[in-house]
Amino acid sequence: MSTALAAPAETTTLAARLLDNARSLGDRTAIREKHRGRWREWTWAEYAERVANVAAGLRELGVQPGDRVAIHAENRPEWVVADLAVQGIGAISMGVYPTSPEPEVEYLLGHSGATVLIAEDEEQLDKALAVRGRLPDLRHLVVMDPRGVRVEARVDLMTFEQLESPRENAFGDYERAVAALDPDATAILVYTSGTTGPPKGAMISHANLVAAGSTFVGALGGGPDDEVLSYLPLCHIAERLTSVIDSVWAGGVVNFGEGGPSFPGDLRDVQPTVFLGVPRVWEKMLAGTEIRMSDASRLKRGLYRFWLNRTRRIAPRRMTGRLSAGDKIQLALAEVLVFRALREKLGLVRVHTALSGAAPIAPQVLEWLWAIGVGVREGYGQTENTALATMTPAGDVRLGAVGQPLPGVEVRIDGDGEILTRSAGVFQGYFRNPAATAETIDAEGWLHTGDVGEIDDDGFLRITDRRKDIIITAGGKNVSPSEIENRLKVSPFVREAVVIGDRRRYLTALVGIEAETVGNWATRRGLAYTTYADLSAKPEVHALVQQVVDETNREFSQVEQIKRVTLIGKELDHEDGELTATQKVKRRAIELRFEHEIEVMYR
Repeated sequence: MSTALAAPAETTTLAARLLDNARSLGDRTAIREKHRGRWREWTWAEYAERVANVAAGLRELGVQPGDRVAIHAENRPEWVVADLAVQGIGAISMGVYPTSPEPEVEYLLGHSGATVLIAEDEEQLDKALAVRGRLPDLRHLVVMDPRGVRVEARVDLMTFEQLESPRENAFGDYERAVAALDPDATAILVYTSGTTGPPKGAMISHANLVAAGSTFVGALGGGPDDEVLSYLPLCHIAERLTSVIDSVWAGGVVNFGEGGPSFPGDLRDVQPTVFLGVPRVWEKMLAGTEIRMSDASRLKRGLYRFWLNRTRRIAPRRMTGRLSAGDKIQLALAEVLVFRALREKLGLVRVHTALSGAAPIAPQVLEWLWAIGVGVREGYGQTENTALATMTPAGDVRLGAVGQPLPGVEVRIDGDGEILTRSAGVFQGYFRNPAATAETIDAEGWLHTGDVGEIDDDGFLRITDRRKDIIITAGGKNVSPSEIENRLKVSPFVREAVVIGDRRRYLTALVGIEAETVGNWATRRGLAYTTYADLSAKPEVHALVQQVVDETNREFSQVEQIKRVTLIGKELDHEDGELTATQKVKRRAIELRFEHEIEVMYR
C-alpha cells in the first residue's frame, strides 16, 4: 500500500490540500475520465488550475462566502472541480441527485436557498426551469453539456466552459481565498435521504472534512499510487469521501467512467486499488457470477464449485489471518486455477482495500467475497458524522460486526440501545432546522445516530437496525426487519425485500425479483414472459421465491419467520417515491403503495 502524503501543519481545508498537491504532485495524474470510449486525464496542477478558474467564474456571478451553490449531475470531473471551487471561495457546495424528480429538485433548491445551479445537461436543467418561478434565491444557471440547450436565449444561463474560461490572476485569487477560509465554517451541505420525511440538510464544516480525510487515510493507508472509480452518487457522503475527501488528502487518482450500464466495463478498465461498495453492488457481483457460471462449460463450472466450496471453509480463518500451511496451498491453487481470472473479470484484481458501507452486508455475501479473494471490510458511519465511526480491523473481520471505533472516535450505547458517536467529524447541525439539530446532537457533543446496536467485550460494534424500523409484533416481540431482508437479498433472485409485521400477529414480506437473474432462470425452463409484472406473476416464479423464503426462515426463530410473501409487480423507483436517491426503501411509502397486497396477506 502506498504511503500517504504528510499534510503540512497549516492544511486545515480540502481546498488547501488541493493546492499542496498541485505543488508537490504537479505533473502526476489526479483525474481520468472515459469520454466516448477513450480515457483522458488531468494532472494535479491542471486540476487545481481548473478549480481556480471555476472559482473566479463563480465570483464574477456574485457568489459570496456562505452562499449555496447546487450541483445537479452524474459523476464527472466537472462535479468535483465545481465542488472544490465553491469550497475554496468560502461558499457552500450542495449536491442534487441525478435521479431526483422535479418536486424534489424544487424542494432542495428552495430549502437550501441556492443562488447558482450547475446542471449537467438539458434533462437536469429542464427540471429547474420548470420550477424557476418559485425559486427567488436562484440567480444563475450553468449547464455542463449544452447540447439541445439554447444558452443564448436566457440571460441567466451560461455553459460550464464559459464559467471555467481562464481569468487573469485566477490562481492567485484562489490561493488568497483559500488562505482566508475559516476551518469551522460550513463547507458542504448534504441532504439526507429522507426515508421518513423531507430531506434534511446536514451542515459539514471544512474541519469535519479534514478530520474525515486525515483519519481514513491514516487508518487505511493510501497515496498517489492508489486509484478509485467514482460511481456512487457524489451527493452521498460515501462517494464524497472516496472521490473528493480521501482522494485529495491522499493524492490518489479518481477515475470517472461512462456510468450506468457501462459500470462493469469501467471497473474492469480501471481495476482500482481502493474500492467502496454498498451491499447492493456486492450482491450484484455475486448474482452476476452465478449467472455466468450457469452458462459456463461443465469444466469451468465444476472448477468454480469445487474450489469455492474449499475456500469458503477457509474464509473464516482468512478473515482473522490464521491460515495453516495447508490453507495457503489450497488458496494458491484456487487463485491460479479460478479466482484471479474471476476477480479480473469483476474489476477487482488490484484491490488492496475493499470496503462495504452505507447498509449492513449479509454474512453470506461477505463470506463469498473472502472466498474468492476480495477481503472486504465493513465500516459504519453517517452523513451526520462525516462517515467517521467504526471500521473493521484488517486482521480481525467478524461476521455481523462493523468494526471498532476509528482513531479519535468515541462510540457508546445509550440506555435504549441507540448508538451514539462523538468525534471531530460530528456535523454542525441541520440547515434551517434547529429543532432537529437539538434532537440529534446533545449538550455533550454526542451524535444520536438513530441506529440500535451493541458493543461486545472487544469493542466491536454490531448494528441491530434503525430504531424507527424495529417491528413490535402483536405479541410484544421486537424484530429487526433489516437482518431478515438482507438474508433474503443474498439470493440472486431477490432484488428488494420489505418485511411487514408491526402490531401484526405474524411477519409477511413484499419481494421484488431480480429481473435479469429470474428472467434467465425462466428462459432456461421455457417460461415465456413479456414484462416485469408478467414475470413476477408466474406461479413458478412465486414458488422459486418461496423456496428462498423457506431457506431464510430456517435461520430465524419462530417469531422472526415470514408466514406469507407477495411478489410486487413493479421495480421500485426513486422517481415514484418508493426509494430514496441512495436506493433505500421508503417503508411508509411502500406500505401505502401496496396497502391492498399487505392486507390480503393478513386475511
